Amino acid sequence: MGDVERVCIYIDGSNFYHSLKDECGRARLDLSAFSKRLLGSRHLVRTYYYNAALCENADKDEKRKQQRFFETVRRLPYFDVRLGRMEPRGGTFVEKGVDVAIAVDMITMAFRGIYDTAILVSCDGDYVKAIDAIRDTGKHVEVACFRKAYHLKQVADKVINLNKRFFDDLWLNMKTGL
Repeated sequence: MGDVERVCIYIDGSNFYHSLKDECGRARLDLSAFSKRLLGSRHLVRTYYYNAALCENADKDEKRKQQRFFETVRRLPYFDVRLGRMEPRGGTFVEKGVDVAIAVDMITMAFRGIYDTAILVSCDGDYVKAIDAIRDTGKHVEVACFRKAYHLKQVADKVINLNKRFFDDLWLNMKTGL
């Protein structure tokens, strides 16, 4: 594994946003500082932020805010934004392609030797098989999640428990940033 542990961080944006809102009552977070906290003294290869753009017929102000947010994240050092899509289902829209993109990227980068450790920020148990495949390559997988992520916690090499106190000094001022 070399002298310095190389880490890639994978953030399931929508899952993380809704978890922050549910657990902390807000979501305006300094993603760069959050990434650094997860990383510790290790070497960051890149942080990948996944989400889906709102559909064309979504509220124009909300769509503009989301696009501004994505552009802000893209400008953060060593951050990459990867977008899925929204598809109509019944009377609503659902996010498509994000979970698969995260799983494929994590597995592909493991096989290519891009990282030593992957940190997945999500509470979604659908990633269990991807984590198993990555661990089978000899790579480590840490999961940063809130308490409700039972299945992920069972397969992770390390669990980073997220809670209100974890984020105390990571919130953005309403007048700045994201």
